[in-house]
Amino acid sequence: MTARPTLRCDCSRTHDKPAFRYDAPPAGETVFDFGAAPYRRSYLRCSVCAHWYSETEMDLSRLYSGPYVDSTYGARMRQTYERIMALPPEKSDNTGRVARVLAFAQHALKEPAPSLLDVGSGLCVFAARMKQAGWRCTALDPDARAAAHAREVASVEAVVGDFLALADDRLGRFDVVSFNKVLEHVLDPVAFLEKAVRHLAPSGFIYVEVPDGEAAAAEGPDREEFFIEHHHVFSPESVRMMAHHAALEPVTVERVREPSTKYTLRAFLVR
Repeated sequence: MTARPTLRCDCSRTHDKPAFRYDAPPAGETVFDFGAAPYRRSYLRCSVCAHWYSETEMDLSRLYSGPYVDSTYGARMRQTYERIMALPPEKSDNTGRVARVLAFAQHALKEPAPSLLDVGSGLCVFAARMKQAGWRCTALDPDARAAAHAREVASVEAVVGDFLALADDRLGRFDVVSFNKVLEHVLDPVAFLEKAVRHLAPSGFIYVEVPDGEAAAAEGPDREEFFIEHHHVFSPESVRMMAHHAALEPVTVERVREPSTKYTLRAFLVR
């Protein structure tokens, strides 16, 4: 079995209960090549904090070294970016995200042109809109094609690399570090938050979006929140617990149903 997801919970995962089991990909899940390994995976749910942990014997360790971009976007990164950027506000998840971050930053930050590090930037739609709002933005992604797309298409400064492995002095400090639908994809989200703290300016904050397991589970196991690439699916309580273990304070943890129909938790975290 591959390494187990952890949230460094106080109960050491002793309250996990079997929840969903999958012997075939649910409809709509991206198809990845795992070789001859049979498709078997499950979710366990903590009965204390309602956090969901993925369990599988399939090797997901190379998922973000190329296969994720290959399978999710292929050669369509620019077309997908332009389609999303052209969505009307009422149909755009990104519009609500940008508005919420700008509103929070107006009260939290003193900088006239704040700086943003968007970790796991993907198509770079968030950083592109924040740049249009006057922010100084840097996109970070482990895939060189995503970073090239950020520079060449979104006109956003970009860095290629594994966030945890990058030397602190290579990135510097930012007023905001954002993780938009990123922490569910990593085995140890707390480690990512701990490193993000080292890149925060003194009055900065961390913005997090993760899938809302409690809301999604009400519609059943085939929701996209439970697709294979998600090691974690969160609850409001588990977001707070994750922040606590990274020595952060959750100022707000909000539930939203996005225009795309995704069930999402938004959180603003400070030292």
